[in-house]
Amino acid sequence: MADRALGVGDRRHFGIVVPFLDTIGLVPVRWGDGRATSRLPWRDDLTNSRGDLQGGSLMTALDFTMSAAARAAYDAPMGAATVDMHSMFLATSRSDVVIEARCLRAGKTLAFCEAEVKDEKGEVMVRSSATFRMISLGEGA
Repeated sequence: MADRALGVGDRRHFGIVVPFLDTIGLVPVRWGDGRATSRLPWRDDLTNSRGDLQGGSLMTALDFTMSAAARAAYDAPMGAATVDMHSMFLATSRSDVVIEARCLRAGKTLAFCEAEVKDEKGEVMVRSSATFRMISLGEGA
């Protein structure tokens, strides 16, 4: 799958529609060749009691961006169901963040991915890894 940048206002999230991602404001940036990049703009309603981006918001962004990287590693249309996910929160953030994910191995039924969340200065806030069960969507998807 060729790498491609997505235009502003593109409501499709790397080839699929996920209404919850609109709710948190996750912005798809680029995907292809087993990689995906998203941006999560800082918003007051996505923060914890200290004003930092809340962990659940970041986990959602990580989960989806890694699953997109997994789907981008296959030639055929695929769905991805999270089997396992681990995250290490290294620092807090009070700015927009970028999520960069890559698929480490794309097998017949499982894909293994990793990602980082970086703040606007490029500092790593979160490191994460996940395993996805891949689901064939067939040619008509």
